[in-house]
Amino acid sequence: MLSDISTLTLVFILVAAFSAGFVDAIAGGGGLIQLPALLISFPDREVAEVAGTNKLGSIFGTSAAALNYRRNIKTDPKLLFAMVLPAFIGSGSGSLLATQISTEQLKVAIVVMLVAVFVYTLARPDLGKVEVLKGAAKRQRTVGAVAGLTIGFYDGFIGPGTGTLLMIVLVAALGFAFVGASAIAKVVNVATNFASILVFGISGSIMWVVGLAVGICNLAGGIIGSHVAIRRGSDFVRKFYLVVTFALIVRVLFDLF
Repeated sequence: MLSDISTLTLVFILVAAFSAGFVDAIAGGGGLIQLPALLISFPDREVAEVAGTNKLGSIFGTSAAALNYRRNIKTDPKLLFAMVLPAFIGSGSGSLLATQISTEQLKVAIVVMLVAVFVYTLARPDLGKVEVLKGAAKRQRTVGAVAGLTIGFYDGFIGPGTGTLLMIVLVAALGFAFVGASAIAKVVNVATNFASILVFGISGSIMWVVGLAVGICNLAGGIIGSHVAIRRGSDFVRKFYLVVTFALIVRVLFDLF
């Protein structure tokens, strides 16, 4: 498979994969880089096959970032479980429906929501700098489970920006600092990626060799990105998050118009 790709195209894909892993580890949204790069590089392939390959490549960097965060940042295991299982189910369901339902109306809703998130985060400079958890533990797990199921479905159905959406729920609705939100979001994102890989893999919609090559570079980016986020703290992650959210808005608008 790799021998059929020109050297320039291969370099383009691998650089995009490293960049995606780096960005995704800090603020989510790595799919904004990696998925378009794969679509450009394989214009004759089915969209489902490119999406499945993207998921395979993404899970390497996401897993590495999740492990690094888990070593350095304490997270509530009950909240993680409450989010991970619904996210897994939601992502698998979204992947099954990905080729059967038009995504245009959903994209419009996503743009509206992201614009609101961007303005809200920009208008509140102290948001996510310090962890001030909101509500009882049971309420947090309920909100987390609903968010996991909904955003997991979005990840399986469309994809780019899943980590970004998870982070805003954790920061704005539950009161986590941005770095802590990143730590939880990465673990949940591993579950959504794994569910999608199972669905796309069973249907034969993955270019395995390309996906593994992409995964190695995504892994390197994820390790470096998570180290940078942990070292620089929530203020840096917030700024990075705003940039990624704005890029996601532009990207989805470009798809629509």
